[in-house]
Amino acid sequence: MRIIYKKYILNFKRPSGTSRGVMTEKETWFLLLEENGKIGIGECGLLRGLSIDDRTDYEEKLQWVCENTHLGKDKLWEALLEFPSIQFGIEMAFLSLKSENPFVLFPSDFTKNKNSITINGLVWMGDEAFMKTQIENKIAQGFNCIKLKIGALDFDKEIDLLRYIRTNFDEKTIEIRVDANGAFDENEASYKINQ
Repeated sequence: MRIIYKKYILNFKRPSGTSRGVMTEKETWFLLLEENGKIGIGECGLLRGLSIDDRTDYEEKLQWVCENTHLGKDKLWEALLEFPSIQFGIEMAFLSLKSENPFVLFPSDFTKNKNSITINGLVWMGDEAFMKTQIENKIAQGFNCIKLKIGALDFDKEIDLLRYIRTNFDEKTIEIRVDANGAFDENEASYKINQ
């Protein structure tokens, strides 16, 4: 059994705002696990500036994983407590290796294209008008759960966007979620959650 890793850059179709700035690309790493001619693939989905394991020794840790495949999944996983995105990649790669199809880890009616799954309509950060347009588009597309990236605008404007949704749609029609990606410190987070 052996593992190699490969870096891959995902380019965003449009710049996307987060609480830590605007993203135009996302660096990701794939672990390729090979045993007896069979391949397993796992993604280490690091988000620069946002992930707890965004560290200068990240690639060094990936190389360590490749050199220590002999430890097995459980011991590798335990040794990577400070690198949750690599843990996820390890878990995925081993599941992929055991799967009939390396890209289908949990077969279901969804993976067989026989059923859909409900997801939220994601509203990226931007100015208030841009976010409002996204909200309207997501609702028009049939989403009944809207998730807003928050933490970059003035908080009162973000509350106004939430109020806009709730004024027009009750909680039975539209579920609202927010994602601040660590934009608020401990003291202000409690206050803002209550708002």
